[in-house]
Amino acid sequence: MRQAELIFIPTPGIGHLVSTLEFAKCLIDRDDRLLITILSMKFPFTPLADAYTRSLTASQARIQLIELPQVDPPPAELLNSVEGYISVFIERNIPNVKRCLTKIVSSNSNSGSARVAVLVLDFFCLSMIDVGRELGLPSYLFLTSNAGFLGLMLYLPSRHNQMNIEFSDSDPALLIPGFVNPVPPVVMPSAVFNKDGGYTAYIKLAQRFRDTKGIIVNTFTELEQHALGSFPDGQTPPVYAVGPVLDLKGQPHPGLDQAQHDNIMKWLDFQPPSSVVFLCFGSMGSFGATQVKEIATGLERSGHRFLWSLRMPPSPSPDNILPEGFLERIEGRGMICGEWAPQVEVLAHKAVGGFVSHCGWNSILESLWHGVPILTWPIYAEQQLNAFKMVRELGLAMEMRLDYRSGGDLVMAEEIERAVRRLMDGGIEVRKKVKEMGEMARKAVMDGGSSFTSIGQLMEDMIGSS
Repeated sequence: MRQAELIFIPTPGIGHLVSTLEFAKCLIDRDDRLLITILSMKFPFTPLADAYTRSLTASQARIQLIELPQVDPPPAELLNSVEGYISVFIERNIPNVKRCLTKIVSSNSNSGSARVAVLVLDFFCLSMIDVGRELGLPSYLFLTSNAGFLGLMLYLPSRHNQMNIEFSDSDPALLIPGFVNPVPPVVMPSAVFNKDGGYTAYIKLAQRFRDTKGIIVNTFTELEQHALGSFPDGQTPPVYAVGPVLDLKGQPHPGLDQAQHDNIMKWLDFQPPSSVVFLCFGSMGSFGATQVKEIATGLERSGHRFLWSLRMPPSPSPDNILPEGFLERIEGRGMICGEWAPQVEVLAHKAVGGFVSHCGWNSILESLWHGVPILTWPIYAEQQLNAFKMVRELGLAMEMRLDYRSGGDLVMAEEIERAVRRLMDGGIEVRKKVKEMGEMARKAVMDGGSSFTSIGQLMEDMIGSS
């Protein structure tokens, strides 16, 4: 059979790229008929994303990388809304994407090589559906978040049509498709409260979900059965649960040399099983000096061993911000590993028994995969909604905060101390459920599993789309 080419257009942020590119790898590993082309946009703030993309695609013969010309960045004042800034950046790339796609389609048609079958678009790239239509290419959405977030996005247009206004903390709890419990506004993504940027961007994106040929979600049926069962309504495109899609090797990081990596893993090797709490807050998670001191004090008072990936905004070195004498007092039972840690390898290590996390969806899936329970400390984007789902909907995480936001109220040392002790000393039922869900995650991607079957159906639908 003639080969089919899939064009992936990801958002150039590491949180989006990891699962998107790993999913591309998964598809070509499953079906020899598929070729994949990645259109890579140059984002000014993500050098790690560029390195990761080049590293992965260089090792895959059937994945081609095309780097698009750099566009002028949006005005700096738009940075008040990250979602609005990214949306403008994506729209500025549309002419480049259109020229590139037109060239690919024309070249393949004239040469008789692989037929371009579909576009696979990231959440922020849904405005490119119209480019696909002009070229006769259907578009699929690859959603790097979960089915709960999908439920919110499907809900937003109808609410907007009725109210035409952003959200407020004082709004009553909402009945959102995909959630069993009413969702309090305080756990909604920050964007929906920002009238001048994020809310408008989210509405524009949400209005395009039902224009896609299908929605691919990085989740699995056993994890979000209720949510996935709520979408077949005659209006929503087919939803394919294909996860967990994970980079189990960990992406390269230019800031961590092999000696640093080995030092971290060697330290873990000397710790007792399930004795270490790991703190890591994602590629953009950072705290000011006052909060860092409270975390340090809470960890020290908890009495538990810890590995802390400490990232702060540009400032004096951590040595000058941590409590006086802290490093000496915690020597042997605590380690600060700088702004980046090999998270997947750490979570897989037998010494790690708990994870204080920002609740990014990739991190949640990694923790489930390795059976490590999470203590929730969301910071930005849809992380508050993820924390709510894990704690209140699924009972698969323990709550420290559900509604914390970057720059929000200080989390005091006493609260951190209590929460870490609760995570490491108790939570027997949650710990058991997390390990059971980890086993289900592994079965889901195996031959005959729910996600394995869903991916097979997706590939047949894609190849037959045009």
